[in-house]
Amino acid sequence: MPFRNLLTFTLLAASLTLPAQSPSALDQDPAPDKKFPASLETFQLPSHGALLNAFVYVAAGANPHPTVVLLHGFPGNEKNLDIAQTLRRAGYDVLYFDYRGSWGSPGDFSFTHAIEDTDAALAYVRVPANATKLRVDPNNLILIGHSMGGMITAIVTAHDPEVRAAGLISAANMAGRIPAGLPPQARPAVIQGVAKALAAQGMAPLAGCTPESLAEDLMANSAAWNIPTLAPKLASRPILIVSSDDGNTPSADALAGNLETAGDDNVIEQHLPTDHSYSDHRIALQQTILDFLAHLPAPPSTK
Repeated sequence: MPFRNLLTFTLLAASLTLPAQSPSALDQDPAPDKKFPASLETFQLPSHGALLNAFVYVAAGANPHPTVVLLHGFPGNEKNLDIAQTLRRAGYDVLYFDYRGSWGSPGDFSFTHAIEDTDAALAYVRVPANATKLRVDPNNLILIGHSMGGMITAIVTAHDPEVRAAGLISAANMAGRIPAGLPPQARPAVIQGVAKALAAQGMAPLAGCTPESLAEDLMANSAAWNIPTLAPKLASRPILIVSSDDGNTPSADALAGNLETAGDDNVIEQHLPTDHSYSDHRIALQQTILDFLAHLPAPPSTK
C-alpha cells in the first residue's frame, strides 16, 4: 500500500472513533418531525428541452439541508439508493435523477448530455423557490457519483466552483483510457474497441445512442475528461476517492497524487476489497461516505 493510501486510511480509521452522526444513520431512524417530516418529492427535472425523471429524498426538519446530488453509472443498474436513504437519515437531502435517454427519461443518452443534465440538476436546486420547497441549502451542495457517475462528478465539480465537496466511488476514467495523440488512421480501431466494451456492459436502459456514438463522444473529449488531470480544478474542495477491486484503482491513485501535488489537504482515499458494485461492502461504503461528510469544513457564511 503506498504511503499516501496508508496515511489516509489511518486518518479515516481514526476519525471513525470521533463523535459523529454517522453510526446512528446506518441503523436508526431519526425522531419523527410532525411539522417537517421526511418525505419523497418526485418531479420532472428540466434539462435542454427534456423533462427528466427525478426525485428528492427530503430529510426531516425545517432548516435547509445540505444536499447530495447522487449520480448513477453506466448504464445505471446499481443506483445506490441505500446510500441515499442513509444520507437522509443523517440529515441530508438527496437528489437522484436519470440522465436524458436513460431509464425512461426522454431524450438521447450521451456522456456529454449526462454532464449537461448534472449541471441542470444543480441549477434546479439553486432556484430559490425549488430550494425552499425541498428544504435544500443551495450553498451546501455535494456531488457523489459511482462509476461513470464518478467521472461526471469530477468533470462537473471541476467546472462548478460552487460545489462544496465531491465523492468519487470507483470513478471510471472512461475517456482517459483512450491514448492521447492518436493518428487519424488509428481512431476507427480504437472506437470499435471502446464501443465493444461499452456494449458488453449492457445498453438496454439507454435510448438514442449506439456503442459507436458513445465511443466517439469519449474520443472527442478524451483530454478534457481525463480524471487525474482535473486535479488542479478540484484541489480547492474536499474530495473523497473510494476504490475497489475493479481495475479503477490506478486512476484513483493518480487523482489522489495529483490533488496532493496541487495542495489539496482535504482528500480521503479509501480502498475496499470488493467488486465494482460494493456488493458485500455496502455498510462500509456508507460509513466511509458518512464520515467524510460529517467532517467537512463548515460551509462559507451566506450572511
